[in-house]
Amino acid sequence: MTRLYWTVAIGLTILAWAASAWFYPSLPQRIPTHWNIHGQVDGYGDKLWATFLMPLVTTGMLALFAFLPALSPKKFEVDAFRPTYLFIMVVVVALFVYIQAIILLATWQEVGGGPKWLDVGRALVGGIFVFFALMGNVMGKVRKNFYIGIRVPWTLASDRVWNDTHRLAAWLMVAGGVVGLIVVLSGLPLPLAFGALAISIIVPIAYSFFHYKSLERRGAL
Repeated sequence: MTRLYWTVAIGLTILAWAASAWFYPSLPQRIPTHWNIHGQVDGYGDKLWATFLMPLVTTGMLALFAFLPALSPKKFEVDAFRPTYLFIMVVVVALFVYIQAIILLATWQEVGGGPKWLDVGRALVGGIFVFFALMGNVMGKVRKNFYIGIRVPWTLASDRVWNDTHRLAAWLMVAGGVVGLIVVLSGLPLPLAFGALAISIIVPIAYSFFHYKSLERRGAL
């Protein structure tokens, strides 16, 4: 299973580099580099860094995931949940590759001068909510560490608070991701989607504090 996760992550990274290299010769020297939430271009730049920046970042993330286990201090090792850690690595890499795909398609759309069929803003936000739901699906399996999860003082101070908080976060993140994706696909105002995202982040943090204090008062820590 470990080899499969690495094969998928490396394959996605290679795909991002290959797609960027294929698009590069057909692009003008200055291309769109940034779109606002409404999908309108509000920045231009040189095509070299604009085309290859995201694959470079993806490669860097892949290297970071490879080295983090060796950097983990004792009792906070990611080896305690390695399959979940590697799944999260694949999801993160897939998100960056998806963003690169949207950027390339949006760039091609802008320089081609044809009809604007891709809503860049909604495509990016929709992908982020899919990523959020996938992360939530395994969040309850994440054990105490310094890199992934809800790393606040109350979760780091107690295994029980960490596990209970992440089980709650798992449900809320999946729900928030699904609600956000529905908002995006239905054409509803995007602030509604970000509201769902905020709730799924803030509630587990608040819960960890009150849960810790409740256990502390009962001497159950």
